[in-house]
Amino acid sequence: MNATFRKHWTSLLGVLLILTAFVTLFKYSIDQGWITDPMKIGLGLLCGAGLCVGGLALALHKRQTVTGEIIIGLGTSLLYATFSFAGIYYELWSSGSVFIGMIGITASLTAYAYRFDSRLLMNISFAGGLLSPLLMQPATDQVFALFLYLLVLNAAFFFLSIAKGWSELRIAPFFGSWLLYVVYFFHFDPPTEGLWSLPLRYALAAFVFYIAGFMISSWKNNRCFDGWNLYLSLANGMLFGFWAMLILDGDLHYGYVLAFLGVIYGIVGVLTYRFTGKIGLASAVPMLAGLMLLLIAATHLGSGMETKPIVSVFLWGGIAVLLAWGARRYPGGLLLNVGAVGIWLIVGIYWYIVTWDTPRGEWFGTYIPFLNSGAAAWMLLSALGFYFSLNRVVPFGNDKTQELLSQIFALFAHLIVGGLLTLQIENAFEEYAPDSAEMSLSLTLSVVWGVYALLLFLWGAYRRQMTFRWFGSAVLLFVAFKAIFLDLSGEQVLYKVLVLLILGGMSFLATWINGKWRTENQPAAESENLRNDVFDRHS
Repeated sequence: MNATFRKHWTSLLGVLLILTAFVTLFKYSIDQGWITDPMKIGLGLLCGAGLCVGGLALALHKRQTVTGEIIIGLGTSLLYATFSFAGIYYELWSSGSVFIGMIGITASLTAYAYRFDSRLLMNISFAGGLLSPLLMQPATDQVFALFLYLLVLNAAFFFLSIAKGWSELRIAPFFGSWLLYVVYFFHFDPPTEGLWSLPLRYALAAFVFYIAGFMISSWKNNRCFDGWNLYLSLANGMLFGFWAMLILDGDLHYGYVLAFLGVIYGIVGVLTYRFTGKIGLASAVPMLAGLMLLLIAATHLGSGMETKPIVSVFLWGGIAVLLAWGARRYPGGLLLNVGAVGIWLIVGIYWYIVTWDTPRGEWFGTYIPFLNSGAAAWMLLSALGFYFSLNRVVPFGNDKTQELLSQIFALFAHLIVGGLLTLQIENAFEEYAPDSAEMSLSLTLSVVWGVYALLLFLWGAYRRQMTFRWFGSAVLLFVAFKAIFLDLSGEQVLYKVLVLLILGGMSFLATWINGKWRTENQPAAESENLRNDVFDRHS
């Protein structure tokens, strides 16, 4: 390709100059009113098609192949200019007509280039296709037609770039399309109010297209994810991030844009690792970039919003989940586990402090207990705690030390469950029974905490840990004291009697759990004692 380009770059320049002259003549004829618009379109289609047919006839002769392809490139450039004039410069054609015409010309061009390996033809045609809308800057907004125009061009050129390994056919469309975005943004000065304005949609569409295109290109190129694909993927994120923050300024904090990019590049890094099976530059760079963006965004997300604590819990909890997942997937992930546990502890303490004054985070316009953002935050933190406890993710010291750490993690997770139950019941009374006596809430909490004590007993039985038997006993004693000495004042006698009966039943159930626990563990304990006795006799 380099030798061909050095030999024929003047031909490419000549095509661009002729096309520029053609476009300039088009615009000048409009100002002078020499010929009608349908005549201009007909002349453009006739000249473009004639050049394509003549060039094809020459290209089929081996000695005239290059000359024929240059003429075909000039013809397709004139056709692209005609489509730009009819559908973008003036709304003489509908967006659908432009789309169908572009598909027909570009598909024919792509088929020829694929069949005859005509790299020069594709470069000439792309230069003409990009230059036409760049020179024709209309007075009216026909951006959707331009979007379809660029979509067809990019899809065809990316296809050939991947199929033939012609890297310039994905590099040039990438920079050319973003250049057109810049030119048209400042030319039209479109409205950017709101979170879902048209400029943002077009920028997002370009970002997603190129992210997917570079990933597919890397996959097809023997799973080679570094080089130009990596650099252009990062440049794509920087360009989209800049325009998204510019467009959303005043409507959405830039931290959300950074968080979105962080998630996308984290996914790209993980997929790259899955495809390549190793941690290399191509997978590490997107993952580290995504993590850095998330950490930067974390300090800003939710700023100025009452729900910022909930947003922070989900964000940092999600980071802890990713770190724990990474430690589980990759050997030697101790530092990742330590980081995950540290984040979980800090966020858990933070949430316990701020949750009481944080909005409930209703999902459906009304409060539903345990189906709201606040409850989901509690559940995320408790699930992490139980995971850390069950998997002993921090293998420090001997078995006793690890067992102690496991119990501490589980204890903290149970405290989070207790906070979840308490806050959800309080919010339910506030929403559905605001006029009920405070004593009703107090008695209901006694029952809920009694259930919580049973859960502690069950966890202790499941894990065979005395700590939770003691903790459950302490909670049950506290609930009994509260029910007998604090909840008996005032009226609502029947309700209090019912609560006391329920708590009494829970106490008997706790006794049964303890008895069953001892029965199941007794044979093991007796065997251990027997071994100790035998050892003492022999010694």
